[in-house]
Amino acid sequence: MVLKQLIYVAALARERHFGRAAKSCHVSQPTLSAAVRQLEEELGTPIVRRGHRFNGFTPEGEAVLEYAKRIIADCTALRQDVGRARGRLTGRLRLGAIPTAQPIISMLTAPFRAKHPLVTIAVLSLNSQQIQRGVEDLEIDAAITYLDNEPLERVKSLRLYAEEYVLLAPEHGPFGDRNSVTWAEAADEPLCLLTPDMQNRRIIDGIFRSIGKHPRPSVETNAIFNLWSYVHSGQASSIVPKALLQVFGVPDRTKALALVEPKASRTVGLIISDRELPSPLARSFFSIAKALDLETALTPPAKSKARHRASLAPASDRDG
Repeated sequence: MVLKQLIYVAALARERHFGRAAKSCHVSQPTLSAAVRQLEEELGTPIVRRGHRFNGFTPEGEAVLEYAKRIIADCTALRQDVGRARGRLTGRLRLGAIPTAQPIISMLTAPFRAKHPLVTIAVLSLNSQQIQRGVEDLEIDAAITYLDNEPLERVKSLRLYAEEYVLLAPEHGPFGDRNSVTWAEAADEPLCLLTPDMQNRRIIDGIFRSIGKHPRPSVETNAIFNLWSYVHSGQASSIVPKALLQVFGVPDRTKALALVEPKASRTVGLIISDRELPSPLARSFFSIAKALDLETALTPPAKSKARHRASLAPASDRDG
């Protein structure tokens, strides 16, 4: 048994197709297929269900896949630990983030990059279910997601900030002379919201249901930038996390109105696998994030209309 065989099995599980799996591993399809068959012969059992196409894994194959994921992750961690012992952490940090956290992820990666300049970073926009699977399957090292709205399993978590919500609406519209609106009033607006597969949308829908409202958005999107775009064009209002105003600002000819009755918030945090020994990259990223005060950085200065992002400093520096 060699590591490449396990890498091919993991790629096959990810791609669900022999040709695509081979391409992702930069080998020919016959090379990948032969390696998998050799592994089956060595183990004395079929691990792949074959037909005219890939049909999944046998029960024995599912067990092999779980070992493959752990072994590949451990080999990657070994390389990273060796590099760290030499005084330079290297590798590729794979991060997942819910769409509403995408704009602020650079506030976490900047101090990490400053400490580990040889590490490359890959950031993926994922929904919360994809994040849970990615962390469990060791396909991502860390992720930013909601901590308290839907259950998370087998992860170590760190609270980053509380997500509160505002209504972005035309400044010359019916709420032009107000600073807040109720959720019931917002339900009657033409809304642009994230798609139902996003947990942010499920949170918003849940708040509306709690007051007996069931709005039907005029536009749905899976990209946070599109919410600002539609509001800016005047085609719709939108409900967005208040923290993102520090990143994107308030669109021209638009007001950001606090949403009340009820006052709602959810916790956004960082998660990594709760394995006994997470990867060195994941451990370092978690440690650096723990020293930051994202909550303060994302809170607008009192009585200020500034629209730019607040600076981010380690907690130890704020008291100096």
